[in-house]
Amino acid sequence: MFIEEAAGQMTSIVLDPAESGRKNGLRDGYAEGYLRGRASYIVSQPRPAFPVRKVKVLYVSSGKGFPYSPLDEAVSSTLRTLTTELIAAVPGDPISDLAAQHKPDLLLALDGLELPVEQLNAVRAMGIPTAVWFTDDPYYTDLTIPLSAHYDYVFTLERNCVEPYRAAGCSQVHYLPFAAFPEHYRPTLIPSPHRRNLSFIGSAYWNRVIYLQPVLPALMEQGLLINGIWWDRLPEFPAYADRIELGKWMGPVETSEVYSGSKIVLNLHRSPSEEYVNNNKAGIPAASPNPRTFEISACATLQLVDARDDLTSFYRPGVEIETFSSPEELVDKVRYYLTHEEERREIALRALDRTLRDHTYANRLDQLMSVIFG
Repeated sequence: MFIEEAAGQMTSIVLDPAESGRKNGLRDGYAEGYLRGRASYIVSQPRPAFPVRKVKVLYVSSGKGFPYSPLDEAVSSTLRTLTTELIAAVPGDPISDLAAQHKPDLLLALDGLELPVEQLNAVRAMGIPTAVWFTDDPYYTDLTIPLSAHYDYVFTLERNCVEPYRAAGCSQVHYLPFAAFPEHYRPTLIPSPHRRNLSFIGSAYWNRVIYLQPVLPALMEQGLLINGIWWDRLPEFPAYADRIELGKWMGPVETSEVYSGSKIVLNLHRSPSEEYVNNNKAGIPAASPNPRTFEISACATLQLVDARDDLTSFYRPGVEIETFSSPEELVDKVRYYLTHEEERREIALRALDRTLRDHTYANRLDQLMSVIFG
């Protein structure tokens, strides 16, 4: 309501709380509707079609269950659209018998740690090319480097692992990061059931705890909510227990809804040098973005990520993604983008468009098969 003071004096305006709430609601509703509408338009746009190759692929999944099973689904589902025939198997199956029966043009293993080397060698003895796509480089290279020489082709999601695999005896080693699977990770085209200012989904590796601890109160003031395991190791956990959902592995659909319903999603990479959780005695550093980088971007939300060296090969910082290099910069950018709706929205939408154009599993598997089949 308006209050006019005596003539000749300043006029002050006091906004009724109900009116203020209505205006804020209209503003927020418009912004949300505009974002969803633009995202829907981007999702609906035709994308380049990839060739269907006249090849038969024997695909051996990781065999590890969740959280690897969504990766297996992404790879196998996409391969079915790019090949004339896919034979799906798990590491415990009689792989060499399946190869002898179906005579595939390629055996492709995801992760490969559960696939017996004897079975793999028997397939190679039949003259069938073999390939592996390692899922966790460089964190378990003590295990994967000895395996790499048993494959004709090695694909790694870490740029810094290419040379170590070549040195181990595999001549065909290629850098191939993971991607987004749009069947799992996509923007909700109606308001998400999860509405948040700021989200982080992931395990409390010690490097994350140490990095976030000094600025955790400031992030909590901005509405941070965390989902993941081990966060009770955080000394301040009791004070923030209502803001941290502890011990829950979120499936891809629920994760996607949280990403899509968050104004900002944090992405802080794990460290390649935490000895008690890694098998990386060679100390191979990590330069490449994690799979979460592409999955968050596919949900039309602003991603704040600690900058890895090779990130700019995939997204333009400040245009399609936003980075930070210190805890203080992280807090500053959270505060900035929570008060600059239009800039935040445009970066998120450009990230969605770039991801659907360049960073899906169809892109990656077409590249893989181009290497092998030409």
